[in-house]
Parts: sequence; structure tokens; C-alpha cells
Amino acid sequence: MNKSLVMTLIGPDQTGLVDAVARLVSGHGGNWVESRLARLGGHFAGVVRAEAPADRVEALTAALRGLETSGLHVEVHPSDEPAASDEARQRLTLRLVGHDRAGIVHEVAQALAGRGVNVEAFESEVTSAPMTGEPLFAATAELSAPASADLDALREQLDAVAEALELDLSLDESGVAGRGS
Repeated sequence: MNKSLVMTLIGPDQTGLVDAVARLVSGHGGNWVESRLARLGGHFAGVVRAEAPADRVEALTAALRGLETSGLHVEVHPSDEPAASDEARQRLTLRLVGHDRAGIVHEVAQALAGRGVNVEAFESEVTSAPMTGEPLFAATAELSAPASADLDALREQLDAVAEALELDLSLDESGVAGRGS
């Protein structure tokens, strides 16, 4: 029987880090299932979900922690997939852009959490605005909300946040999923 593991990885960016982790997973009979990996501020950071035979998880975990010698800090967490929820979830995509300032992520996340909306994926960056060169914050988030969520009320709340922070914001429905997160 396979066991699911979630690993967090962080260390100074260098060539071969993904290969080192993948080699250990594969070498212990495991399978790389999903991941989010990025280079941020000169560091490599990521989250990986892998499956491995239950009787090899301990050895795999020890091998992954051995990567510390190369500067890669690895945390391994057993993961039991949550049972499917009876409640269908609405899938939403949030996009926003505006002048960079402290508190944007906090204000938007607070509005989402207050409505029971889960952030499943979030990407953001600060770039230079085309004409002025001013710092411009842009983000995209994949969200899930209870099927019973009042999307009009959510949009109104997000519009109020967008107006207060001078953001362009859009919230699009992308479907219904059968399980909660």
C-alpha cells in the first residue's frame, strides 16, 4: 500500500535540486504526484506531493533529510487525503492588479476567509508599470467556495476592497468540483 507524503523544500537555488529530490523519490519506489516549485529571491522553494510504498517511507524521509548537506531543507509530512465532502464547491479564479502597497494580500485574504472561500493556489509578483515604472502588484488565485456561497455578496465585498486599495479585480466562475478542500 502506498502512503502519500507532502514535502516542503527550501534552500539556496542551484542546478540539480529537483533532480536530487526526484531521484530519491524514484529510488525508494515512489511516484511524484504534484508540485509547486519556484525560484524566489535567490532561493529555491517548493511543495511536492509524492506517494511511496508504506514500508519505504521512513527510509525515503531519512534520505530526503540528508539533502541538508547540500543546503536544501526538506520537511516531510504524511498526508491522508481528506474524505470527499458531500458539499460541492464552486471553483473561482481571482485576478487583481494595482499599485503595490503593504496589506493587499491581507485585505483580500480576509475578505475571502470571511465568506468561507478557500485559497487553493496563489501566485503574485511585483513588476514595473509600463509607462511610469512604479511598482505594480499582480496576483492570480484559484479559489473554492461552498456551493451555497452568495457570489454576489462576495463580489461586492471584494469590489469594496479593490476600491479602497485602488485595484483592478475580477472574479470568474470556473465550475463546480465535487469535493471540498
